[in-house]
This record gives sequence, C-alpha cells and structure tokens, in this order.
Amino acid sequence: QVQLVESGGGLVQAGGSLRLSCAASGRTFNDHTMAWFRQAPGNEREFVADITRNGASIFYADSAKGRFFISRDNAKNTVFLQMNNLKPEDTATYYCAARTRQIVGVDTTVSSWDYWGQGTQVTVSS
Repeated sequence: QVQLVESGGGLVQAGGSLRLSCAASGRTFNDHTMAWFRQAPGNEREFVADITRNGASIFYADSAKGRFFISRDNAKNTVFLQMNNLKPEDTATYYCAARTRQIVGVDTTVSSWDYWGQGTQVTVSS
C-alpha cells in the first residue's frame, strides 16, 4: 500500500502560481510512477502530468504544457506540481496518483493508477 497526502492548494488570482506537494508513505516511493490529475465539478477526472520513477521521463496534458511542471524528490518521498500563469479553468480538485506498473509512454486512464490521495482544492479567480 502507498498512502498519498496532497497539500498546497488554495485560492489564487488568475496569472498567479501555486506549488502542490504530495507526500507518500508505505511502499517504496521510487518504485512508482507518479502523476497529478484534476477534477472540476461536473467533469471527469483528467490527467495533468506524470513522472517516471527516476524522473527521466515526464508527460504533460496539452492544458498543462508550458505552465505546469512536475518534479519529484525521491529522498523525501514527495512529488510536486508547480503551476504558473493559472487560469480560472484550472479550478479543480487536484489529486496525486501512483502506479507500480512501468510502461513505455503515458497512460492517462484513471483506472490504470493504483493509489490516490484525497485531493487538494485549487481555485483560480478571474
């Protein structure tokens, strides 16, 4: 089992920045690919970004490219999401996810991820 706890959400004005953190405990953190997803009210949960075990491979959703940056610190069992130039449409609950299975490429399917945090709310005002 892997336990994931997100933090860093909040209310920010459009154009602002936030840095989300996800602290992991339980099984070995660096055995897992890590990801961020988000879910706005009335919408399905959607992929934002992921990062492989050693950080060598990173994928972003088109909506995140150039504004969001995922990183990880395996020594601290933590994954981060730096979000810049935030827009009102970025308003959502942001979830951290972990996956044991290693693949080539990216799998954005929610059901492919093994562990989930409880989420942290990000609200961007216009």
